[in-house]
Amino acid sequence: MSLSSRPTVLITMPGADSYRGFCLQQVAAAYDVVVIDSVPPTPEHQLYVADFEIADPYDEQALLAAGRALAERHALAGVMTWTEWMLVPSARLAGHLGLLSSTPEVMLACRNKATARTVFAREGVPSAASMKAGTLLEAGLATDSVGGFPVVIKPAAQAASVGVIHVDRGEDLPCAFAFARAGAARARESTEVLVEEYLDGDEVSVETVTFAGTTIPVAITRKRLGSLPYFEETGHAVAAGDPLLAEAGPVAVAAVRALGVEFGVCHTELRLTARGPRVVEVNARLGGDMIGRLVELATGIQLARVAADIACGRAPDLTPTRHQAAAVRIRYPEVSGTVTARHLTRGFAAGTPWLDRATWLCEDGDRLVLPPEGSSFTARAGLVVVTAPTAALAARRAERALGHMGVDVAPDTEEQIAA
Repeated sequence: MSLSSRPTVLITMPGADSYRGFCLQQVAAAYDVVVIDSVPPTPEHQLYVADFEIADPYDEQALLAAGRALAERHALAGVMTWTEWMLVPSARLAGHLGLLSSTPEVMLACRNKATARTVFAREGVPSAASMKAGTLLEAGLATDSVGGFPVVIKPAAQAASVGVIHVDRGEDLPCAFAFARAGAARARESTEVLVEEYLDGDEVSVETVTFAGTTIPVAITRKRLGSLPYFEETGHAVAAGDPLLAEAGPVAVAAVRALGVEFGVCHTELRLTARGPRVVEVNARLGGDMIGRLVELATGIQLARVAADIACGRAPDLTPTRHQAAAVRIRYPEVSGTVTARHLTRGFAAGTPWLDRATWLCEDGDRLVLPPEGSSFTARAGLVVVTAPTAALAARRAERALGHMGVDVAPDTEEQIAA
């Protein structure tokens, strides 16, 4: 049994995550951290982890057994995760251990976009017209039902834009449906495919905090996307006091409330259409791609720490302590291939006070695979995070920093592409 006077929070993590070291750091500043993971903590993560159990986090019985083992050694105060695919298992684990959490049913509703669309329509939350499609014929009929081309075809229960594709003409529908169905086949809670109305306009997300049923929007994230037909995210920016929060925040709050989320941090994606903000999806966890770090740099609010507070039944402190902007840009290769060299301008990081980090997400010899064969999990080479007094300057600094990071790849051979 742990003798520490600090509360202990259990975090479920499915393998090493290059993006989440800052989350562990935030939580470990106030809590003893124990984890369930499929691998031992990395040397970086060991600085923040007091104890761990190795288990397949997607095997419910193994997860529960690991949770019980940690509960025998520590007085657990809460269970949390920042991983999309762990939302439902973590909710079940919390319930099994008698700890605070939204219910598994609520997490399932957030995970399944078909369920969420039904809830949004019933509750009057502005969203997109959507229909399930089990076959190519049904996809064609659904396209007509949601208003015709352009449409978006996507898995109902994936994440990180896996299997999501834009279609603007009928001849592209067969390949697009096959692409979405392949992505859906790798999902855990549902293998359904949706055909949805395409929402035009810029994409943003609202980062919200919900405690005891009250939801507060704390930040707007403005997103940069790659070229259609895919929806690869290439960057994000957060500015304290963004005026868009007043317009988009209430829509995100309505979506979170409609799905029944009563506790936790949510990342709600919206499109700013000509008819106003409309919800793309609600992710009942911290935003990925360093968004939590951007919120911390811009406002001082530590969303991972906030999530831990809530998991342990503590009202979070959402008082801003900073007023600036921060941005992240992600380096992709020009073509799919094997990494032969990585470049970061010598002395740039050490001599640039506004550069928070320049992080490689690949090693020499790794294979980077762009869509349609790959996804954000296989395509990204590295990222940079910067700060600035204003959003406009943060954007310029991010582009400048990204220009100092390069990656060389040997293009895939025909045999590799075919494989």
